[in-house]
Amino acid sequence: MDIHDLRKTPHLSASGVNAYLECGLQYRFSRIDGLPPEFRAGSLEFGSAVHAALADFNQERMQGRTPPAAELEAMFEKHCRNPETLKSGKALLRACHENLVSEDYRILAIEEPFTFYIEGLPVPVIGIMDLVLEDGDGTVVIVDYKTSSRAYTADEADMNFQLSVYHMAAKANGHADKEVLLRLDCLVKTKTPRLEQYYTARTSDDGKRAAKKILSVWNAISSGIFIPNDTGWRCKTCAWKKHCEAWFEGV
Repeated sequence: MDIHDLRKTPHLSASGVNAYLECGLQYRFSRIDGLPPEFRAGSLEFGSAVHAALADFNQERMQGRTPPAAELEAMFEKHCRNPETLKSGKALLRACHENLVSEDYRILAIEEPFTFYIEGLPVPVIGIMDLVLEDGDGTVVIVDYKTSSRAYTADEADMNFQLSVYHMAAKANGHADKEVLLRLDCLVKTKTPRLEQYYTARTSDDGKRAAKKILSVWNAISSGIFIPNDTGWRCKTCAWKKHCEAWFEGV
């Protein structure tokens, strides 16, 4: 299963549902019309490089070898395309290295693509899990990496929609009879960088709520409903702002 192949056919994903709810018009521009963004946000480039470095790092760990902090920094440098973020990225990963190597889990999968269906939804829900772990009791732990300028809160982890989708995917793809925990690993880019980890869980009711949200978004998309959110905090830095202005002007 290749995530790039999955994305070539009609589907929904946690990021897609969140994008639609944040601004339906931006969703249409980017995911329906396929309009190229005017720019790529630096935070996205930085986050992609961190994710790629951690994937390389975890591949080594999966083979029984734990790379030192200096090697993790070198992995980030290999993937970093913006020299201005090189120093801060290395410092962030160096600060997180001790936490990353101290946990006693078996790595089951890295950058694991998934697909599953919801009753009533004609397309699959797809995505990719950053890291899948298992403890000595057989409990599966799904880890999602985030880079952020601030720490998350426990409530944000408990309400995180993406983690709810990951839980549904795990239950639908081989872990139905296992306990599944979720963990948000937040790499905080403050003056003193650090790693904050938040464990959370989901119930069957949480899955039903997530499924209903996914179905509602699909029904709206299928009906051609793309409502703009021109008062959101993301609006000023939107990479499709010119298209949005043209839409409002009726061009």
